[in-house]
Amino acid sequence: MIRVTQPPTEPQFVQDPYPFYDHIRPLAPLVWWEDYAMPVSARHDVVAGLLRDRRFGRETPLGLDIPKHLAPFYAVEAHSMLELEPPRHTRLRGLVLRAFTSRRIAALEPEIIALCHSLIDAFSETAFDLLDAYANKLPVIIIARLLGVPEDMAPQLLAWSNAMVGMYQAGRSKQMETAAVEATESFCAFLRDYITERRSVPRDDLITHLIAAEQDGETLTTEELISTCILLLNAGHEATVHTLGNAARTCLMQGLTPSAEQPFVEEALRHDPPLHMFTRFAMEDLSLHGHSFRKGDQIGLLLAAANRDPKVYSDPARFDPQRGAKPHTSFGGGIHFCVGAPLARMEIAHALPILWARCPGLKLAEPPKYADIYHFHGLERLMVAR
Repeated sequence: MIRVTQPPTEPQFVQDPYPFYDHIRPLAPLVWWEDYAMPVSARHDVVAGLLRDRRFGRETPLGLDIPKHLAPFYAVEAHSMLELEPPRHTRLRGLVLRAFTSRRIAALEPEIIALCHSLIDAFSETAFDLLDAYANKLPVIIIARLLGVPEDMAPQLLAWSNAMVGMYQAGRSKQMETAAVEATESFCAFLRDYITERRSVPRDDLITHLIAAEQDGETLTTEELISTCILLLNAGHEATVHTLGNAARTCLMQGLTPSAEQPFVEEALRHDPPLHMFTRFAMEDLSLHGHSFRKGDQIGLLLAAANRDPKVYSDPARFDPQRGAKPHTSFGGGIHFCVGAPLARMEIAHALPILWARCPGLKLAEPPKYADIYHFHGLERLMVAR
């Protein structure tokens, strides 16, 4: 197997990882990324296929060797449907979808529109960070409302989310691990008390509906409820923030006007997505694309690279709002396709067009800079002026 080296924290790569993807894509279906010590793929057909290949999964068949100081964090992961395989995944996802319905998501649309306008009303008259003032606040407030937790908890939810997702970043430090564990313990304690309250005093919110969800006599345990709420916050918030920021950056730099139409939304998700790598484990010994996998071996699916495969998308580096509908991999695929995709699409469809309509003179106040957070991909800040 062809071996390549590319430190994921190298400043040039952090600011623009796409040249590396373009370099490795034609080399082979799979290449060995030395820095991660595993094979990866940058090809759309391979990535899309592996997302649906049941010979690979998110849950290692060999079990994890968890350091004692990280046990609280992985205790939550142990009940997260994103990290599980059937039959536990099937049961959890089915129960969650009974509460997280398309009707419930659609009912949020007027709130999303009103919140966009409210946040814009509060913009500074001088240069400000669009991420802090808008992109960060919108999804976390909506999720707070969806879950039914007090809206004034949004800053705390955001702080917990940011600390916890640090566990997935390249080059994480002991300090980041400590912060993630502290955030996990605080978030779990809050949710445990809140779930107990909701069992006694139900309301019309997602936590109450998750408690009530039942399928074939099965309900969610308290630990599963906690993990599900944390997953909905962390995955839903992080992805939407980065998508909004990245797409706003592209529009500002290229003089584009966002649209609420589906082609624009899908292009925003394809062109510069929030998650660049999705890892999976081989569930059995097998051979694929000339490589022999042993049970428990890991593989990296480079979602953002697949989204710019020239065999699927013509002129793939160009943001084309009129691009014909073609499948992208930004929401994953197969049984782990993102349950929050409809909500994310709705937020993107309203947030950017409303922003441009309300602030037609919006412009960059300084060159945008991406944060060192791989395998996520999002801006450190986005300074703008009206």
